[in-house]
Amino acid sequence: MPDDETQTQTLNRGGAARTPVGPPPPQLSGAAEAPAPWLLRLIAVGLVLAALNLRPAITSLGALLEEVREGLHMSGSVAGVLTSVPPLCFAVFGVMAPRLARRFGAGAVVCAGMVAIAAGLVIRPYIGSTAGFLAASALALMGIAVSNILMPVIVKRWFPDRVGTMTGLYSMALALGTALAAAVTVPLTGVMGGDWQSGLAVWAGLAALAVLPWIVLVRDRTPAPGQPAPARSGAASGPSASVSGRAAGAPGPASASGPAEAPALRITRSRTAWGLACFFGLQATAAYITMGWMPQIFRDAGVSAGTAGVLLAVTMAMGVPLAFVIPRVAARLKQQGPIVVVLGLCGLIGYGGLYLAPAAGAWAWALLLGVANCAFPLALTMIGMRTRTGAGVVRLSAFAQSTGYLLSIPGPLLVGVLYQHSGGWGLPIALMAGLMIPQMVAGVLAGRDRTIEDEC
Repeated sequence: MPDDETQTQTLNRGGAARTPVGPPPPQLSGAAEAPAPWLLRLIAVGLVLAALNLRPAITSLGALLEEVREGLHMSGSVAGVLTSVPPLCFAVFGVMAPRLARRFGAGAVVCAGMVAIAAGLVIRPYIGSTAGFLAASALALMGIAVSNILMPVIVKRWFPDRVGTMTGLYSMALALGTALAAAVTVPLTGVMGGDWQSGLAVWAGLAALAVLPWIVLVRDRTPAPGQPAPARSGAASGPSASVSGRAAGAPGPASASGPAEAPALRITRSRTAWGLACFFGLQATAAYITMGWMPQIFRDAGVSAGTAGVLLAVTMAMGVPLAFVIPRVAARLKQQGPIVVVLGLCGLIGYGGLYLAPAAGAWAWALLLGVANCAFPLALTMIGMRTRTGAGVVRLSAFAQSTGYLLSIPGPLLVGVLYQHSGGWGLPIALMAGLMIPQMVAGVLAGRDRTIEDEC
């Protein structure tokens, strides 16, 4: 985030607090203005554990897609539908996240999201039908969707002076969880007797672990940055009472920038918001095609199932270091277009290699596509950089991610249809490469030095 924005939101932890964009966090351990250090550490742990669970539901399935297709008697087209379910759920359920956060609190929504992920992952392998598998997958993906949207909101609220660092931290954790599920799902399945159901269900344990840190924030009703406090009748208690007391006696969202700006911020009028939504959607298209189909591309080229899973893990693992580096570099640049172009060119070269020599250069193509997939942390960083206010970041995060995931739905499905009807990977790979061009154009547009508040 730009220095002048973060400085206006930084708490003076040695004494009084400077007036932030949104209300201060709730006090769970006393009357001090600044949140307790233990609470911030717990939230940081919660962010990392939540981020670890935002992709295993998808990459574990990609590693075992052939076994799942055989076990549930799926055609290539139906498998394409299955790989399109994640962006569909992210688009549909992601829209609900800001409203749920205002009603129940962001911490409670993320906690419920982790519960939904755990439940969906443990149910779907054993339900015994394609429709049931899709429904249980949708339950897990609903939890992922709301958590996806709220991660930038929670970072901006609890760590306003460390947005770039915390975004990088949870982006690294997200990439690590993605790579881990891709790398170890096949070996774990072998250890458990070759049962693909157990190989998929084991990831529910990681989601159950992620529930624990968020339980502390279940009763937190502090609104997200720039959002009005919910109307309440009667006396409140606990953290909610502390927040209500401050709202009555100190500047808060009602008297600052929140509700006053919200009605005037019409995000659909912003070219930058649309550019960012298109960039987010196209990078998501590439990511979900990669997670859903790349192991199958390598397996059809003669690579073993275990090695194909490791290659996908290599692609996802590239995001671990780069997800920490790219947000920090992007935050120092006025325009992020050059980074967008570099990532897009890596994608074009990687897809070209998959087309010409998928097995011979498999490791090189996996590395290049891993670099290209780091458009995701770049998009998250730009969400914060293209806004000035707390209300802006909430709206832009919901708009860019929900609209972007909606735009990404046809991609994985179309790849499955082209694969089934053409009998090979030539046309699907050509489609993937072709989508890199509009992704670069949209990213350059979204990366210009301006904010949505100036355009709405």
